[in-house]
Amino acid sequence: MALVQYDPFTQLDNLARQVFGSGAGATSRTPRFMPLDLYKEGNNYVLNADLPGVDPESIDIDIDNGVLTISAERSTGPTVHEGTSEDGTSWVTNERFTGTYRRQVTVGDSVDNENVTADYSGGVLTVTLPLAERAKSRKISVTHSEPRKTIEAESEAASETGEN
Repeated sequence: MALVQYDPFTQLDNLARQVFGSGAGATSRTPRFMPLDLYKEGNNYVLNADLPGVDPESIDIDIDNGVLTISAERSTGPTVHEGTSEDGTSWVTNERFTGTYRRQVTVGDSVDNENVTADYSGGVLTVTLPLAERAKSRKISVTHSEPRKTIEAESEAASETGEN
């Protein structure tokens, strides 16, 4: 089975951004999406997701029923209310995204769930998804179990005279 990425809301989100601008349905501080790249390298799928400013401890990765789910939390510190944070800081501008990122990718039964690894470095999450043994392509040899039969051909002289 091939690895398939499906997010039913991607097209709807893109349409909303085109019609209403990038802030449709969200504040300027709400994470809008988790961009990712997915490719096959040898016997692994490799997923790279941009998660800048995320605390690695907040990243949660789960595979359930053939769906890989990645979620992470990003916060910039104290909560801001009307230009002043809870600790009394007056903000001149506060535009960095905060909140929860969440993304799902359908992997089906093609991944060896027990050997998936993840690394977070430089704001990029890399998830390595090894192919399950049953999903790896292989050459299938064809065997023939019946004995070969030999068919005797009539000799040329016998066929010309009509003899067997």
